[in-house]
Amino acid sequence: MGLDPKPTRSVGFAEVSSQGARQPIVRDVAVECPIAIEINGIGYAVMMASPADIEDFAAGFALSERIVEAVGDLVAIDSHAIDGGMILRITVAAHCLPRVFDRVRHRVSESSCGLCGIENLEQALRPLPVVTEHSLADHAAIFRALDGLRAHQPLSRATGAVHAAALVGADGTIRLAREDVGRHNAFDKLIGAMARGGLAWGGGFALLSARCSYELVEKAALAGCPMLVTISAPTNLAIERARDAGLRLIVLARSDSLLDCGD
Repeated sequence: MGLDPKPTRSVGFAEVSSQGARQPIVRDVAVECPIAIEINGIGYAVMMASPADIEDFAAGFALSERIVEAVGDLVAIDSHAIDGGMILRITVAAHCLPRVFDRVRHRVSESSCGLCGIENLEQALRPLPVVTEHSLADHAAIFRALDGLRAHQPLSRATGAVHAAALVGADGTIRLAREDVGRHNAFDKLIGAMARGGLAWGGGFALLSARCSYELVEKAALAGCPMLVTISAPTNLAIERARDAGLRLIVLARSDSLLDCGD
C-alpha cells in the first residue's frame, strides 16, 4: 500500500490537565514523509517533507539547487507514492546534466551539519548572484502581511507543526503561500509555484515563518527575491550572505516590532 498523500492525519491522544483530569481527544497532526528525489534516473537526495504541492517542490528544489536555471529546463516531473514515502522523479534538459553530476559529487547533507574537505566547503559557500530588484514595500506593508499570514496557513491552523512561505506584494497583500514541515521545503514550494505560474516579485518580498538560516538567504538570492522577511532570528552567516548578495533582510518580524538588517 502506498503513502496516503494527505498532508494531515487524525491521531488519538490522552489530554491531561494540570489538575490531573484526563480525557481522550483526536486531533490532526502534520504528515512528514521521506521523498526520494531522482534526477534523470540518478539518486540525488532524500528529503523529509509534507506530501503536498509536490510539483511546486520539485521545480523550486531544482532551481534552488542550481540544477536548472529556468523552469523551462524541467522536462517532466513525476511522483509516485510507495510504502513509507514517495519517489519524486525529475527529468531535466540534457544541457543541465553536468550540473547534476557535479552536485551529486559534492553534495552536502542538510541534516548532518558536517563538511568533508575543501571542495565541499567551497560548494557550501558558492558565490551568490547579486539581487538587482528592489522591494517597494515599507515597514507598514510588512506588518500588514504579518497580520494576514495566518489566513494563508490552513495546515498550521490544523496542526501547529508546519512552516509557511509567502509571496507578498509591495502593499503587504499576500499573493501566494505554501506550507511544509520543513522551512526550506516551504520556500522551495513557493519558488517553484512562482516559476511554474510565471509570477514575479513585483517589488514585493518573501515572508517566512522560520528562523533565518543561510540556506534560506541563498534560496532568496537565487530566486531574485528583493527582500526576505523572517519571523525568527538570523544566524551571522545569513546576515553576511545577505549583505554579500545585496538582499535586504528583515528578521524577528513580529506584530509589534521587527529588526531591519539594512538599518
